[in-house]
Amino acid sequence: MENITEIKELQHNKGSVDELKNENAKLQHELEIANAKIKWYEEQFRLNAVKKYGKSSDKVEEGQVAFFNEAEITARPEAEESTLQKTTNKSSRKRGTNKPSFEDLPVERIEYHIPEEEQACEKCGTKMHEMSVEVRKELKIIPAQVCVVEHIRKVYTCRECEKTGDGSPIITAPMPEPVISGSFASPSLIAYLMYQKYSAALPLDRQERIFSDFGIELSKQNMSNWIIKASELWLEPLFERLKEELLKETFIQADESPLRVLTKDGKPTDSKSYMWLYKSGAYGRKVVLYEYQPSRSGKHPKNFLDGFSGYLQTDDYSGYNSVENITRVGCLAHARRYYTDALKILPKEAEIESTYAYAALEYFKKMFHLEFKWKELTSKERQEKRNIELKPVLEAYLSWLQEVQPKVVKKSKLGQAINYSLSNWELLSNVLKDGQCELSNNGAERQIKPFVIGRKNYLFCKSPHGAKSSAVIYSIVETAKMNGLNPFYYLKYLFEELPNTKLTSPEALDHLLPWSEILPEECRTIFKSKE
Repeated sequence: MENITEIKELQHNKGSVDELKNENAKLQHELEIANAKIKWYEEQFRLNAVKKYGKSSDKVEEGQVAFFNEAEITARPEAEESTLQKTTNKSSRKRGTNKPSFEDLPVERIEYHIPEEEQACEKCGTKMHEMSVEVRKELKIIPAQVCVVEHIRKVYTCRECEKTGDGSPIITAPMPEPVISGSFASPSLIAYLMYQKYSAALPLDRQERIFSDFGIELSKQNMSNWIIKASELWLEPLFERLKEELLKETFIQADESPLRVLTKDGKPTDSKSYMWLYKSGAYGRKVVLYEYQPSRSGKHPKNFLDGFSGYLQTDDYSGYNSVENITRVGCLAHARRYYTDALKILPKEAEIESTYAYAALEYFKKMFHLEFKWKELTSKERQEKRNIELKPVLEAYLSWLQEVQPKVVKKSKLGQAINYSLSNWELLSNVLKDGQCELSNNGAERQIKPFVIGRKNYLFCKSPHGAKSSAVIYSIVETAKMNGLNPFYYLKYLFEELPNTKLTSPEALDHLLPWSEILPEECRTIFKSKE
């Protein structure tokens, strides 16, 4: 009996031990999950702090990466110790008014003389002579001047024919057509309003106040009506002509950004509206077009790019898969951005250079360094260079991704970075197929920025009608900038010429396109394109 009792106790104790082991394993698993959640929340907290207070650039400064070994990196044993140098004479320094952009400005001279009766020498009384001249230059601002232009057209008839009673011929002197019939808005005024709003991001209510400060009463309602009307009448045909040229290209970049649009009764629309952007590459015609659409549906790029065949570079948004007859190209800058975010959220005590994120960024650094060297090459030459030098770096990066992925928590920022590159690898590697393709979609992102800056100032569009006009005007303004034109003078010239141009065919507008060689010289004033 005693043996049976002991066996039962041992079995009972063994069962308790197994239960404890199971409970311990369960608690250990729950602890791992809790730690993973805490780590994820810490990452999100640090990332939000960086987004709110840190720099918006994707670039990770060398000083930031090398913070923990600054002494070793900055030390240069071979460098000679610097010696004291004499201070440069102030007169030899460049002045601010020596800039090339000031060379063609008119000069107003004010000379200062000593009266003749005061020019006698204090010692001997002899009249003093002019020894040298000191010049101080200033940049003077003259506020914009507004004037009324009266177009007076003479009408002629024949006195002799009037006397005979046979009917006198009447001849009217030719006069340019107005930009808007029945309105006192001139080409220069409408061009100025558009330039201020769509290039300088100055909303119409602020323009109204500025005009009022100079004694000119113009309501923002009138200004808005002029802008929309002029866009519909004259800029939309030019927009369509530019679209024809864009669709002839074989490489296009695209992007989209949300836009708040009100309905006719002034209430917000139910769905989020979007401004879509389409831009040509570095080797074709310089064209950038904006299109307003009430949603982010893939049918919009599909319809806009109907007839286009070639390479389309975007981010990884699946809506662009709807576009037919194209090869999609991914953006390596987007892939890199995930790693820079992963670095930004690391705790202060982390050894940055030993992290996977830093190792990944080294691959991107090599890729973009190579690309910078080939900037001046033709597309064919660049493709050849890429297949020789860039392809091995991409292949090495892919091998690294496949090796590291199992070792990283998938939901972490680093895990997301690795998953982004792997899931979009076909799109990212398509850059090797054609030398026109860019490593990144930054060109499109730069071109969407003027709209984003403007949106921050005027907050929303009052109607889909106004949003469409804004898209057309942004297209003309930004395409003008890309082609080295001054947007104000170009718009002014368009509104002077288009009302007097017969649009019998699409080619009738070719002499007004931004790359036309017969545009007046004032349209080409020293505006430097950012491309």
